[in-house]
Amino acid sequence: MVFNVRDSERRTIKTEFPRETRKLDHVWIPMSDGSRLAATIWLPKDAEENPVPAILEYIPYRKNDFTAIRDSIRHPYFAGHGYASIRVDIRGSGDSDGILVDEYLKQEQDDALEVLDWIGKQPWSTGSVGMIGKSWGGFSSLQVAARQHPALKTIITLCSTDDRYADDVHYKGGTLLSSDMLWWASTMFAYNARPQDPEVVGESWRDNWLDRLENTPPNVEEWVKHQRRDGYWKHGSICEDYSDVKIPVFAVSGWQDGYTNAVFRLLENLPNESKGLIGPWAHEYPEVATPEPAIGFLQEALRWWDQWLKGIDTGIMDEPKLTSWIQDSELPKVQYTERPGRWVADHAWPSTNVSGTSLWLADGKLMNGAKASGESTIPSVQEHGYYAGVFCPFGQPGDLPSDQRLENGKSVVFTSDPLQETVELLGHPVLNAELSSDQERALLAVRLSDKAPTGESTLISWGVLNLTHRNSHEHPEPLEPGEKYKVSIQLDALGQQLPAGHQLEVALSPTYWPQAWPSPKPVSLKLYQGEDTHLSLPVRTPHRDDDSCGNFENPETAQVIGKDIIREGERTRNLTHDLITNSWKLEDFSDEGERILHTNGLQHGSMNKNTYTIKGDDPLSARVNCEWELTIGRDEWQTKLKTFSEMTSDATCFYLTNTMTAFESDKEIFHKTWKKEIPRDFV
Repeated sequence: MVFNVRDSERRTIKTEFPRETRKLDHVWIPMSDGSRLAATIWLPKDAEENPVPAILEYIPYRKNDFTAIRDSIRHPYFAGHGYASIRVDIRGSGDSDGILVDEYLKQEQDDALEVLDWIGKQPWSTGSVGMIGKSWGGFSSLQVAARQHPALKTIITLCSTDDRYADDVHYKGGTLLSSDMLWWASTMFAYNARPQDPEVVGESWRDNWLDRLENTPPNVEEWVKHQRRDGYWKHGSICEDYSDVKIPVFAVSGWQDGYTNAVFRLLENLPNESKGLIGPWAHEYPEVATPEPAIGFLQEALRWWDQWLKGIDTGIMDEPKLTSWIQDSELPKVQYTERPGRWVADHAWPSTNVSGTSLWLADGKLMNGAKASGESTIPSVQEHGYYAGVFCPFGQPGDLPSDQRLENGKSVVFTSDPLQETVELLGHPVLNAELSSDQERALLAVRLSDKAPTGESTLISWGVLNLTHRNSHEHPEPLEPGEKYKVSIQLDALGQQLPAGHQLEVALSPTYWPQAWPSPKPVSLKLYQGEDTHLSLPVRTPHRDDDSCGNFENPETAQVIGKDIIREGERTRNLTHDLITNSWKLEDFSDEGERILHTNGLQHGSMNKNTYTIKGDDPLSARVNCEWELTIGRDEWQTKLKTFSEMTSDATCFYLTNTMTAFESDKEIFHKTWKKEIPRDFV
């Protein structure tokens, strides 16, 4: 996870604003139980004489060091335009009191409500508040919105989800998301155990640090316990009752992000004033995101804030419900600096501009209208999926899928005839299939690719379903070997142009490692060709309003804070195949560098290595290892954390190991290992 700010020739650095500002460091917000949350506040200098609305970002990623660079370009910008912009570390993170024992707890929401109460009592506050956040901050904004605090008038949620089970880093389609389940847990395992800053909290930092080290749990244990969509995941999932959110929501994501699907559900279910924006971007704010075009997102955010927090008519209510970037077809690359395309406008979602068209799967072909009979056998190839790219790209080199010809020989592929005319897709493709399995537990992975006339195959969407979850994620049912079932798999949303002469490919497999944890035994599926086995595509017809939408300004931000680079970052992704043992190993290494911040002298850095291994004929050989090294210090005060996390399974259980070692000035002061065995539950 990288929180640096990408340089761009198109980005303007603003140093003068309509309102002069000041920064309040190390502000303590008291909680009713005696705990304190640490905040930084940027606001106009004259805000006590001329009160302003507030904007709250509420996340656990350490405002004084880890997000200080990104915070510096955004919060002063809002303050300079007449807002109090407030950055709070949630309980148990950064300099805030306590221990962060899991994500999205009720305690986290309750604390946020108290923060909103506190803001309303400040002399610089008008009492109107908006929340903004990316990823965790986007999640928390939605969840707090559902609590209906009277001061919270609107939110901007980026790269987030309304469904913690079906659409996050833990499970996808009822399968355990092995690419991210342990990685994300290992990330927060290390992040949450970092110490407070002695210059801020005093000598109590050491007792607090030892408490965090001892009692920060490996969250993966709790997440793997809940393999079904039970009450644990329903908590914090606003899709349980969208009517709880009664304020306007601006939902933002990008086609390379792992959280694009939620934008469509939110627009369909939230108040009519809500809007959506989807660009070509990875998991990042659109003013600094890759690939280009980045946009003047902070200006768009200000228009939103002015509309809902200041009552200024900025014209947004006359603009499209959804503005999205239809990407031009591109040959496959593991990193793009730019994705050409065009902005399109839809005034409602579902949109009258989008209609479904179906292609039937038969005899290796995608056919329009012809529904042949017969069947196809789909065998297991355990290493299928290594060229999928990462689940949620952050814009790092190597994040994206490789040429899918490297995967197609490990799956069963159905290919359309060359398109006679250019087509644009917007929304969710859906595969409907009639099939049977030779095992009680099985999954089906679906890849949708754009095949160029020269043969290259670019992955444009994918989906997966644990077939025991075919009727319910809450109440799975075993498969009866040989029995026919009709299933439906919704693939990830896309906004994609398909040029005339290109072909569509649908690839099917009962494996998708390392995205989905393998079934306990090798699986052979049978696909039955006929009227029930077809791909539905969301074809969009261009609209006259498309030409006038998406007229965004160039990006502009406040000045980024100064830093000295101690160690440059580096990213490598290496896949190896041992021909003798038929074992495959992907090593994904990210050195996110080390730096010293000029504002407070804090020095911090991180390194992460994730290893995914499997043998080609043995699903029980699947193994994930995640390693972290985090450093933070100042002058003579230096700390370091090292963690190692591992996940394996046999036919009946998952096995989890997590180890943490802490150092102060290179002296080991803590070491602990957690081990857990958890039964498999239809996974």
